[in-house]
Amino acid sequence: MAACEGNVFTEEQEALVVKSWTVMKKNSAELGLKFFLKIFEIAPSAKKLFSYLRDSDVPLEQNTKLKSHAMSVFVMTCESAVRLRKAGKVTVRETTLKKLGATHFKYGVVDEHFEVTKFALLETIKEAVPQMWSAEMNNAWGEAYERLVAAIKAEMVACSQA
Repeated sequence: MAACEGNVFTEEQEALVVKSWTVMKKNSAELGLKFFLKIFEIAPSAKKLFSYLRDSDVPLEQNTKLKSHAMSVFVMTCESAVRLRKAGKVTVRETTLKKLGATHFKYGVVDEHFEVTKFALLETIKEAVPQMWSAEMNNAWGEAYERLVAAIKAEMVACSQA
């Protein structure tokens, strides 16, 4: 979390994240898939990072493994953001965080992948709650995402030193 320690996730940022997640939560399956489709639209080569997509002829929108993965990633990301201020740090189960670090390390995920994912996440949220969207909300979700990524990267470094 070193990269984000200087910034405080404020009450105002928390309120914006909670308010928007409350609206989005009921559509998390659909939004998760949109999120991943945006990632693949921006960076088609990212599909190669997912073994179940490499040799599949099933359209992405209909791929059940992608749908399931996309929803779980979207929900985990959003729930982590919602809990950030109360916990004072990224909170996903430690085993989940270690697994995320190991998986991202194993598949060679680099900073550019995280940047594309951040852009896709923010665009997905913006489209999901256009009436609420503002520069402040963009910053709140961006800060929460950066903290999650910092925690994942810390686990990736631990994997590289193992």
